[in-house]
Amino acid sequence: MANAEIVAIGSELLLGQIVDTNSAWMAQRLTALGVNLYFKSVVGDNPERMKEVISRALERADIVITSGGLGPTQDDLTREIVAEVTGRKLVFDEILLEQVESHFQRRGRTMTPNNRRQAYMPEGAIRVKNPNGTAPCFIVEDSRVVVVSLPGVPVELKWLFENEVEPYLRKKFNLAEVIHYRVLKIIGVGESAVDDKIGYLIANSSNPTVGVLALPGQVDVRIAAKAADKEEAMKLIAPVEAEVRGLLGNAVFAVDDDTMERVVGKLLREKNKTVAVYEDVTCGLLADRMRSASADHFPAGFISNGTSSLRAFLGCSRQPDRLEQTIRDPAALTDELAWCARAQAGSDFGLALHSIPDPESQVENLARGETYVSVTDGKSFKRFTSTMAGRGQYDRTRMTLNAIDLLRRALIEGMN
Repeated sequence: MANAEIVAIGSELLLGQIVDTNSAWMAQRLTALGVNLYFKSVVGDNPERMKEVISRALERADIVITSGGLGPTQDDLTREIVAEVTGRKLVFDEILLEQVESHFQRRGRTMTPNNRRQAYMPEGAIRVKNPNGTAPCFIVEDSRVVVVSLPGVPVELKWLFENEVEPYLRKKFNLAEVIHYRVLKIIGVGESAVDDKIGYLIANSSNPTVGVLALPGQVDVRIAAKAADKEEAMKLIAPVEAEVRGLLGNAVFAVDDDTMERVVGKLLREKNKTVAVYEDVTCGLLADRMRSASADHFPAGFISNGTSSLRAFLGCSRQPDRLEQTIRDPAALTDELAWCARAQAGSDFGLALHSIPDPESQVENLARGETYVSVTDGKSFKRFTSTMAGRGQYDRTRMTLNAIDLLRRALIEGMN
C-alpha cells in the first residue's frame, strides 16, 4: 500500500492567521483511497526550510502532496523548490500561460505581469488545468516518488483533488483497496470510561481497528476497516459496531456525520411531538441548534438575560405563591422553567437549561458554577446536573449537547 505525506506551505498557517483545513480534508480523502498518511508538515514561505521539509518527505513517502505557494507573488516559492529538490529545471510553459490568460479574459480583467510566474513548472512535470483559479496544479514523477503540488485556496484544491488527483493516484498506484470507517458518537460517558469498556477492542483489533477521540461534550469511537470496497469494509465493521453498541447502549447517540440535534429532530418527527426551550447562559445556542434541525417541531425558544426576565417568564408558574422559594432552589426552578416553556408555547415537551455561576470563581470572565437541565411532558420531569468548568464556549457547547441529549433520552426511554 502506498504511503503519503502532506506538506502545507504558507507563513500565514504558522502565524495562526489561517487554519489549515486543507490537510484535514485531504487526509480523509487519502484514507478513503486506501493510502496510508504517516506525516503532515506545515512550513512557512522560507526557501531553505521548504527545501528541508520537502526533501525529508521525499525520502519517506511514495506520494508527497504540497498545498499552497503557487500564487503570483515573490513569496510563492513551491514551483522553484519542488524543481530544485527533484533535480529539475524550472521551465516556462506556453499552455500554462494560455490557461492563466484565459482565466482573466473570462472575467473581463487584465492579467498583471507577475501572473506570468504561474506559467512555470518543473521540467517534465504533468500539468493539471485549474478551472477555478490561476494557480496551476502539477505532478512530478521522480523515480519512486510522486509529488503533487496543489493551490492553497480550498475550493480550488478540493476540485483538483477530487477530479484530477484521485483518478491519477488510483491508476498510478493501483489502489484497489479502500479504507472505510464508522464513527459512533458517545455522550454521558467520559473518554477514560469508554476506554475501560472497550479497551480490549482497541488493543486486540487489527482489521478493523478501533480508536477513541474526546471532543467537547462527547467521545467519538472510530472503527476503520480496509477492504476491496466499501461494502466489504462495512461487513468487517458491523460486528465490532454491534459489540460497541452493546457495551455502551443509549450513550451512542449518532453515527458518522449525524448530529445530536438532527437525531432528536428525527425522533420528534417520528413521534409527532413538539418542544419549546428556555435557556440563559447559553445565549440562544440551544434554541438555534434545535431550530436548525426541527423547525416544524420547535414552536418557541425563550432566552433570559437576567433575574428580571426570568421572573417575568415565570408568570405561568404552577405555584405562584411559592415563587420566591422556587427561585432559591435551582433544581426546582429549572423544573418550573421547563414547565413554563411548555405552557407558553403549547408544546408537548418543555426543555430548560439554567446555570448558576459562582461569582467568587471567575477566571478571565469565564464563570464556573452549576448547570441544571430539566425536561417535562406536563406530567413528570427528567433532570440532569453538571458543572461549568469556566471555559466559555466549550462549556456552552457541552451544556447544549447535554440538554438536547436529555430530550433524546426522554423520547427514547420515556420520562421515568
